[in-house]
Amino acid sequence: MQILIADDDLTSRRVLSKTLGTLGYGVLEASDGAEAWTRFLAERTPVVITDWMMPRMDGLELCRRIRGDARHDRYTYLIVLTQLGGKKNYLEAMDAGADDFLTKPFDPDELVTRLRVAERILGMETTLGYLEALVECCPGCQRVRQAGGRWVGLRQVAEGAHLAPATRCPECVRKESAGRARGPGRGAA
Repeated sequence: MQILIADDDLTSRRVLSKTLGTLGYGVLEASDGAEAWTRFLAERTPVVITDWMMPRMDGLELCRRIRGDARHDRYTYLIVLTQLGGKKNYLEAMDAGADDFLTKPFDPDELVTRLRVAERILGMETTLGYLEALVECCPGCQRVRQAGGRWVGLRQVAEGAHLAPATRCPECVRKESAGRARGPGRGAA
């Protein structure tokens, strides 16, 4: 997975880059928010780790721009990594669109854990996007529109795609068994 890091402090940027590289991540570097924005538009990295205080564009403005970019069809996980701790700063970063917040100096184990969370969220977002594109469902009747515009029951779609075998839930099995026990013409109650 590629990660874009934005930090105007060369030493901080290099330490973070080396740590991420050692963990097996691909790393793109930017020396300020404006450069990070340009690199993001070109590369569309799934994760951005940004410092807060930088020249030309700060990290919170970078978060806002990424969140506001309608051309971007995938979710980007944003981590603000800064020396500015405290609840007020945390809340401000979250309001700007950040997903996570770490203070410097960072703990590599904590960073690894947060990147695992990012990977899980990005994986779920990818799956959700796939399912949303696959299924157009009416919230009223729960029927699904197929190619060509025909509306069918969800069960038909699942069976047709071999997503779900025709099975019965325990409650239906009990009702059917009870109906058979009563004899022909005496269905389940």
